[in-house]
Amino acid sequence: MLSEPRSGRLAAWGNALLAGLVSPDDAVLAIVGEDAVHRVEGLPGESAPVGLTLALGRLRALGVTGLRVALPQPGHPLGLSGPPEFNARALEAEEAVICHGAALGLVPEVYEAGPDGDVHVEVVWHCLAVREAPPADVPSLGEAERELAEALRDATEVLSRLDVAASGPVAEAAIDAYRARAERGREVLAPGYPPRAVRVLELAQRVGVLVSVAHENGHGGAVSAGEMAARGAALRPVERTARRAQVAAYNAVVEERERGVR
Repeated sequence: MLSEPRSGRLAAWGNALLAGLVSPDDAVLAIVGEDAVHRVEGLPGESAPVGLTLALGRLRALGVTGLRVALPQPGHPLGLSGPPEFNARALEAEEAVICHGAALGLVPEVYEAGPDGDVHVEVVWHCLAVREAPPADVPSLGEAERELAEALRDATEVLSRLDVAASGPVAEAAIDAYRARAERGREVLAPGYPPRAVRVLELAQRVGVLVSVAHENGHGGAVSAGEMAARGAALRPVERTARRAQVAAYNAVVEERERGVR
């Protein structure tokens, strides 16, 4: 979770475009990011893959009024609503975008080529049928914020007790570096999102950094099998909570529209 998911960029900037808050060129530039190109395959009415600008326009014409994110993992179909075929593709990619207003979903497939330091990345979004039903296990922004605060506190206590690097200066340095990159390179969310969504996403990303550092920096003092198991047990619910919060933040605009807030 050190970088935002491609589904998050597509949903956030796609929502801003659908709301008329950004131009198509600006939306596509933000969605593509550092990748070389994104295309959409399987779009109704198109026999071949098309570019993002045309695809987003076609989705609007098909009745799409908003985009949601799903970040599923094995045993946790977060943000999905079926059918099984779509869920399986989304689970393999560990992310997807669900259209609001049309029974369609988008799953990314990433192609990389070239040597280290000069990797060419192309993304094909596969457009597939979805079931129109409430997404699985997505909390409200308020719930996500409370859960994150509790999970961060509990995990920090456990990781500190086990002398894991993620609980100390190494983690703080990683977070500072992440923030610096984020401030240079992008907005946290696209225009039109409520401040609470931005706050929740930033906290979820901070938690994601802690989890990543804990996984990547050895076992610290947790040398026994029991201590290593305890560390894993501490990190798993925190990672799940952070993913749930990410989805809640990216989906906030659509959820607010459904409740009539906007």
